[in-house]
Amino acid sequence: MTDDHRQVQEFFGVRAAQWDARFPDDGPAYEEAVAAMALRPGHAVLDAGCGTGRALPYLREAVGASGTVLGADLTREMLDAAVRKDRARHALLVQADVARLPLGTGVLDAVFGAGLISHLSRPDENLRELARVVRPGGLLALFHPVGRAVLAARHGRPITSDDLRAEPRLRPLLAGSGWRLRSYVDKDNRYLVLATRAGQKGQALGEYA
Repeated sequence: MTDDHRQVQEFFGVRAAQWDARFPDDGPAYEEAVAAMALRPGHAVLDAGCGTGRALPYLREAVGASGTVLGADLTREMLDAAVRKDRARHALLVQADVARLPLGTGVLDAVFGAGLISHLSRPDENLRELARVVRPGGLLALFHPVGRAVLAARHGRPITSDDLRAEPRLRPLLAGSGWRLRSYVDKDNRYLVLATRAGQKGQALGEYA
């Protein structure tokens, strides 16, 4: 395990039990973000860095009983919190690093990542790994319940042009990692990027390996 991984686990581990209480009003934003993905019944979707699993009920509702929902997080305490909140019934939870996902190539229809991009230790490699497990034509959604300006103010720092989540930085990063930027929204009440897996579009697989 690298120092970056330990730092992430330590940061989120001590905050897991109270994480949802810190952001109690984010549920509708998660629901709207999942709706924007336009998932279909039978699709297979991964919540990468799922945390306490706030997106999992909405992802399950979108793909239906015939679909597959996976939740992966590096921090065990976050997954334990998801179980306590009864969100494990919506998904298969796995403690895993997005840099080395225990999944076959092209087995997913979509990946959802809430607050994910700012915690990737090697963004280009990590996004390439997410591209590996998604079929050509599949979808990546990068989400945060508030926009960059609000988030920066919350942390007491100014918004900067070199922010990895800024469109001029993110667009080439995605393109170099196997994704094509489809839409970019950065408002006070929502940050949502949708990108399509590059390559020839095929049929949805609807199962994982």
